[in-house]
Order: sequence, then C-alpha cells, then structure tokens
Amino acid sequence: MSIAAIQYARPKPPRPTARTKVAYLMSRFPKLTETFVLYEILAVEREGIEVQIYPLQRTAERVTHPEAARLVARAQFQPWLSWAITRSHLHFLIRRPWIYLATLLRLLWANFGSLRFFAGAIAFFPKAVHIARLVQQGQIDHVHAHFASHPAAVAWVISRLTRIPYSLTAHGTDLHCDRHMLREKVAAAEFVITISNYNRDLIVAECGELFRPKVQVIHCGVDTHVFTADIDQTGSSDPRAALQIVCIGTLHEVKGQTYLLEACRRLRRDGLELDCHFVGNGPDMEPLSRQASEAGLTEQVHFHGACPQAKVAKLLRRADIVIAPSVPTRSGQREGIPVALMEAMASGVPVIASRLSGIPELVIDGETGILVPPRDAEGLAAAIARLADNAVLRTQLARAARQNVEREFNLDRNAARLARRFCGKEAA
Repeated sequence: MSIAAIQYARPKPPRPTARTKVAYLMSRFPKLTETFVLYEILAVEREGIEVQIYPLQRTAERVTHPEAARLVARAQFQPWLSWAITRSHLHFLIRRPWIYLATLLRLLWANFGSLRFFAGAIAFFPKAVHIARLVQQGQIDHVHAHFASHPAAVAWVISRLTRIPYSLTAHGTDLHCDRHMLREKVAAAEFVITISNYNRDLIVAECGELFRPKVQVIHCGVDTHVFTADIDQTGSSDPRAALQIVCIGTLHEVKGQTYLLEACRRLRRDGLELDCHFVGNGPDMEPLSRQASEAGLTEQVHFHGACPQAKVAKLLRRADIVIAPSVPTRSGQREGIPVALMEAMASGVPVIASRLSGIPELVIDGETGILVPPRDAEGLAAAIARLADNAVLRTQLARAARQNVEREFNLDRNAARLARRFCGKEAA
C-alpha cells in the first residue's frame, strides 16, 4: 500500500465536559494590528470556553494592547527545535508511524510550487508535531486556526496525528495571494469560518461546491461598549475648524494611503482646511512622509505611529471622517474587511472606503458610508468634499453605520456564534 493511499481516522467528536477546551493557533502573537484575534479570544472566554494559545511565532512589539498582557503570560510559545520537540516526534513515529510519515509527505506535496508555503511547511512541522502532543496531553476538544495559511496547515497536521477536530478562519491576504493546500485544509476541517461572503464564494470556487455548507460567514466584530457613539457630538465642534480625517492601518501599499495623501493635496489646492491623521507603523512610513512634504502638507499630515485601542478610540471621538483607501497590490494582497472601519462606524464616525473584497458588506454605499473605486484619488477627494459640505449627510451615514455594526459586526454576538460551533451545539 502506498503512503499516499493511507487514510487517517475521522476526527473524534468533543468529549462531554462542562467546559469545552479550544486551542487557538495564529501566526504571531501578540500583534497590534490583529486586534480581531485578541478580542475574539477574550469574548469566546466570556462564553465559557477555555482557551489555550499556541502562537507559531512571538512578536516583540513596543506597543501592545493592555488586554494582551495576561494572554501573553499564558501563551505557549515553542522554540524551533528542542529536546521536548524531538521526544514528541519520536512519540508519534513509534505509535503512529504511517500516519506521521504520510502527513509529512502530503504536507510537502500539497505545498510544492509555493516557495513561501513549502518553506513554511518545513519550518513549522517540528512545532506542529510538538503542539499536537501538547494538545493531546491537555485533553483539548477542538483546535481553531486564525488564517488559512501556516496556522491552518499546523492545525491540519495536529488533527491528523491526534484525531482532534479543527476549524479555521480565513481573512484576507492569507486567502487571496496563495491558495496552495487550501482544498486539503477545507476538506479535513470540521468547519470553516470566513469573515465575508466575498471570501466564502472565493473558497467555494477554489475548493468546490461540495464544501459550501461547511463554509460559514461570521464577521469579525468590535466591542460596541468600548467604541461608543454620541453622533451629534462626534468630530469638530467648530464648523470653521479644519476637517479632521483619520486613516488607521499599517503603512503599507495594500492600505492605499498614498491615494489619500493625493486626495488631500487636491483638496488643499481647492481651499479646504483639513488635518489628516495616520495611525499605524509600517514599511511605507518614509515614502508617505516624503510625499506629504512634497505636496506641501507637512503641517496638515500627522503620523501617530502604532496606538493601543484606548488612543484609537480617543482619536475617533475627534474625527469628522475615517477613510480606508484600500487597494489590491501587485502581489495579489487585498483587504478582507478592515476592523478599523468597524471601530469608526461603531464610534459614530462617517466613513469612506474602497469598493473592494468584502468591504461593501460593511460599508453600503450611500447608506452606511461612501464607496469609491480603488486607486481613485480624484473620486476620494470628491467624496471627502461631499461630506465636508454636508453635516446632515454625515450624521445620517453615521447613525446607519452604528446600527449596522450593532447588528452584524458585534464582537460578543459573533463570538457567541463561534463558541456554539466549538461546542458542537449548532451551525453558525
């Protein structure tokens, strides 16, 4: 019998316990820009789920959210190699040799042709096997991976070795740039969560209509108690003051900040007083700073760097408009649905965003915000000018936006749906 033909046993159902144990996998932790992972874990725990955290890598960020501290303290970070990892490999080699070998070969074969995924398969396999041993010893009921890339591959390995069921959440770049092994991950998963209908259709198109019932949409959410709205008081109190524009996100090509700067240059040329605040760090800090200087916007453009949630909420309370000018990159990267937009809308701030990926599921053009084509600086400038001149429209959009977030992008409500799936109680 060939190794490729060996089938592994079906995942075992969760054991009947008073409190379901779930192991969370993610690429890096803590990561300031991935607040959706941090706050989902906290919300799922409030639903009574016991969460253990297994990051594939540790990040050393100077700014972190205060809530991350206690999770970092109990997160189970693993080295690349150790004697404990070696013992875990020997454990499975002795007890399940054919499954171990077949899993490794299939992992490598499924990722052949993708340098990034193939290298990741080699690099993370030692950790994956060790984590499999740890979750088995910890009597974990379910494994959940955030991102359809390396974390989902590790969850797939764990499930094959231990028969513990797993699920995954697909977001944006992890799905749009490279879909090597996606079909295998989806086929073996207990269920698949995606953050948008756009992504669900993409997964089904890639993997086959057979898997549509397995793929369910649960939007990322925000805490509507932290991001609150006093819509009549949001933004500048003085109508003669400069328009306060906020753009939140990593300073990176995919976020499209260069088009917002060009829109601001056009608006200033036409006489509109404005201040543009960028929140976030990233590789494009230098070129964006240079662009602002060359456009004569040094006094109007402010780079705040990475900020914790409390400072973001404070900036949003002073904002007139929040803008997410996202674009697809040359390498295929694109946004899922930016959480920064959800936070702004929950805060009662009108938003302008690109008509891209799943964004129209959050920002309904003319109803909960304004959409413009990606890379359209002229259209972006026109949308900003339209809102600057119409306070009534800003208020109407802000109210509808807050209602949409409360209904469809509420952190606690969506985490409760996910928790029910972990417990095997019902479909999401």
